[in-house]
Amino acid sequence: MHILLATDAPWIVDEVTAALGGPDTRFTVCREGRAVAAVVRDDTPDLVIADLQIGSMGGVAVTMALRLDESVDLLPHVDVLMLLDRPADIFLAQRSGAEGWLVKPLDALRLKRAVLAIGRGERYTEGVPAEADQREPVVEPEAGDEQPTPEEVPEPAG
Repeated sequence: MHILLATDAPWIVDEVTAALGGPDTRFTVCREGRAVAAVVRDDTPDLVIADLQIGSMGGVAVTMALRLDESVDLLPHVDVLMLLDRPADIFLAQRSGAEGWLVKPLDALRLKRAVLAIGRGERYTEGVPAEADQREPVVEPEAGDEQPTPEEVPEPAG
């Protein structure tokens, strides 16, 4: 497995490589978010692990840029696991197009579970119920399905 690790924090490199390293795993470390797409283009990894904050372009922007380039056939699809700083960042991760995310602090068991799930084509989304679909598109109501406006709601009898 080839993992592209996008972070500028040495401790994240240490933790991720220690948890996921092995004879069949190769790591490429990218310390600048703006360089991730070029690295993916030159040597496509099986997985990108993106830190939320990477120099001047963080993990959300990196993931969205990868998805944009993919949508116009500039890059192949690459699974992304984001490393979030706090639970409040889940809102951003849900909209980024990432296949999964973990909230720091990291540990080896959760990293392995996330990578295995994503490798099986599943999502790994901490802090969100498993049955919730984070990628559900916003759909406009069809004619006749509109919700009543406050003026149309009858006043309760009382």
